[in-house]
Amino acid sequence: MRSGAKVAVVGGAFVLVAGGIGYGAYSVLGDTAGGGGDGTRSASESSTVKTGPPSAEEIAQTSKGFFDAWAAGDATAAALLTNNEAGAEPVLTSYGEDAHIGKVKITPAPPVGTKVPYTVEATVTFEGKSKPLSYASELTVVRGLTTGKALVDWVPAVVHPQLTEGATLRTGESSTPTIEAVDRNGTVLTKEKYPSLGPILDTLRQKYGESSGGSAGIETWIEPADESQPDVNLLTLAKGRPGKVQTTLDANAQAAAERAVKKYAQASVVAVKPSTGAIRAVANNPVSEFNVALQGKQAPGSTLKIMTAALLLEKGLVTANGAAECPKDVLYQGASFHNLKNFALPDGSTFTQSFARSCNTAFIKLIDDTKDDAALAKEAREVFGIGLDWQTGVVTTDGSVPEEVGGEAAAQYIGQGTVQMNALNMASITATAMTGTFQQPVIVPRSLDDRKLAQASRSLPASVTQQLKTMMRATAAWGTGAQAMASVGGDKGAKTGSAEVDGQKTSNSWFTGFSNDLAAAAVVQTGGHGGDAAGPVVAEVLRAGG
Repeated sequence: MRSGAKVAVVGGAFVLVAGGIGYGAYSVLGDTAGGGGDGTRSASESSTVKTGPPSAEEIAQTSKGFFDAWAAGDATAAALLTNNEAGAEPVLTSYGEDAHIGKVKITPAPPVGTKVPYTVEATVTFEGKSKPLSYASELTVVRGLTTGKALVDWVPAVVHPQLTEGATLRTGESSTPTIEAVDRNGTVLTKEKYPSLGPILDTLRQKYGESSGGSAGIETWIEPADESQPDVNLLTLAKGRPGKVQTTLDANAQAAAERAVKKYAQASVVAVKPSTGAIRAVANNPVSEFNVALQGKQAPGSTLKIMTAALLLEKGLVTANGAAECPKDVLYQGASFHNLKNFALPDGSTFTQSFARSCNTAFIKLIDDTKDDAALAKEAREVFGIGLDWQTGVVTTDGSVPEEVGGEAAAQYIGQGTVQMNALNMASITATAMTGTFQQPVIVPRSLDDRKLAQASRSLPASVTQQLKTMMRATAAWGTGAQAMASVGGDKGAKTGSAEVDGQKTSNSWFTGFSNDLAAAAVVQTGGHGGDAAGPVVAEVLRAGG
């Protein structure tokens, strides 16, 4: 973290004197849509309190008064025009005093209902260094509950769209040198060229900036309230000397991943090298500080059948070429399960056919034969490394398969119920299925900080690994993944998934696959069938990095 004390956004923490510009007409008591003013008034005043949404004239007057006070550096007057004076005043004061932002020009756009979009053009000046800063944000005008006055609904994002509760805008010399992150071949990785890497590069800078040999520069940044989170750099006034940080990423695979996810409103993809666990690509659309591809928690649908199949094969309950019943539906401990569009496979069909066609009932029928409702949870941890506290080099979520009984246990077998995964987890599960041994994914080499990597307690038998690959190859050749994988070369395999989500009309689309020594997994929110949306995302990444 950078040096400098935090500004506490707490009422009573500051004693401020208003600037010379008069805003008497707007100097109202702070009045929150949930509290803030004292609410004291006479009976005659109460009878004249306005109600209902603010009028267009009130919205225009309130927003103009707020903008004028803010631009003039009068934090007190601006805060008085919000519904949370105590929260707004220190943030607005910090804008000039801690972030050193001046010469502020705010240009509002026409209101949209009670929302007023605007652009901010300003100048950051520190120790003789100056640079322009510009961005767009918006505010909402609401009616105060006690005064009835039109007021700005206060949230820190009013001041800057990336500012969150308790965070602080600062300008100064960073205690963390900048880094030059490079891919496995030495190609420089920047957030401008690879937007999805922005949050990852910020984290790598925080963790490895001081040990990478660089020197600090002068910057404007957002310091989060949570000290475990990285600072968000907004502007560089003077560059320091960046230190070099080696990553496992591959620039070609990363570029393909960035292109692929942009084709959908909400999509994530991760690629991993099975033989080593090296993460080759991570991409999200939209990009946010919360990295969905690495930190998300969602039901992965039938892609989890890779793990379930491994369990059933290990226990000797099935073989890839042995017969496996696939009726259109099945009842398990009072819970009914069916296949997509209630399809069934004819008698004598093999387990590979059930896997490649993604037959739910073929898997659920075998739960009782495992003689252990917690068998899948044990397989997840002992073989696939799920929940072992992965030390990838950045913040990740390791996936979860809780021990369940009855219908919940059955739902887990087909990747529903309480199973929680993200694209990184599913790419790793696919990688483990390919090699038989869990290799904890990493985005920076272990040699960088000598951290302890997670290790699964056992590997899959060679015969099970071979059968898993055979079934995944069939899925890519003629099963549910054939269309998506048609353009992928090399030794290839796949598994599709469609995860049903309560309250969501269309399923989430999941897909995982491999080509030679590269595995990738993707999820597209409300994308439908796995092969339709997530499949092409995975295929594009595999073509670039396979």
